[in-house]
Amino acid sequence: MRPNGPASSPAVGDVTSTVLAIGRPDFPKVLIDTLRSQAGVGHCMVFALSRAGAASCLLDAGNIPIGGDLGAAYAGQFHQSDPNRDVLFEGEGSAPIMLPAFAPRMYDARYRKIFFGDSGIVDKCATAIWTGDTCFYVNFYRVKAQGRFGDAERQRLQAIAPAIGASVARHFQQTSTPDQTLAALFATRAPLATLTPREQEVCRRILAGFSSEAISQALGISLHSTLTYRKRAYQRLGISSQNELFSIVLGLLAGPCRLN
Repeated sequence: MRPNGPASSPAVGDVTSTVLAIGRPDFPKVLIDTLRSQAGVGHCMVFALSRAGAASCLLDAGNIPIGGDLGAAYAGQFHQSDPNRDVLFEGEGSAPIMLPAFAPRMYDARYRKIFFGDSGIVDKCATAIWTGDTCFYVNFYRVKAQGRFGDAERQRLQAIAPAIGASVARHFQQTSTPDQTLAALFATRAPLATLTPREQEVCRRILAGFSSEAISQALGISLHSTLTYRKRAYQRLGISSQNELFSIVLGLLAGPCRLN
């Protein structure tokens, strides 16, 4: 569902600090500070979704202690059962998307327990923006101690959402840290995005210089499983060696990546 227009026009200075933090290491802190001051947001999480079906958690900042675990669970499996998924993919284009108001009944029982019951989340708003083949999905949460968003806070989020979404997308396109760059590539760029989440985890560690034994230990799986995931990933990518995997990544890094 796309808004016809913001409920009110935000002053230029309202999100300036976030815009100026694009590409900087402190971007997550500046973002959550801006969201707290403007609309009382408690926690923010950003996911990158691809048309091929891959997902990655790019940002987790705020007052939810298990936010990192929730981000990993969503990216690994639960993004496929997100009731907002159809809205996100039907809204593909350059215009910002404002998601429907949160209602617990939208989610199945398991999803509600993990993402709302166990975490203490009582309300959420969300926006998204497509940049090429990537959807940057930005979620704003409130926990029990804060209560639900008020009408004024929702209107404020709707007003600043386009600028926030564009800033988030630009930041993660410009990020220069190796881990974030690889996460974004595997989440959003073909052919890497066609791999399963576990195949992606194995390949990312191969690129980081991990041995097969070290990958097994890091992921808590057997050496046989690691070798199987590597073999399947290479088959999907049409390659047979680590050098060819590096060549794919280098080619994607050298290619264009523009914000619509």
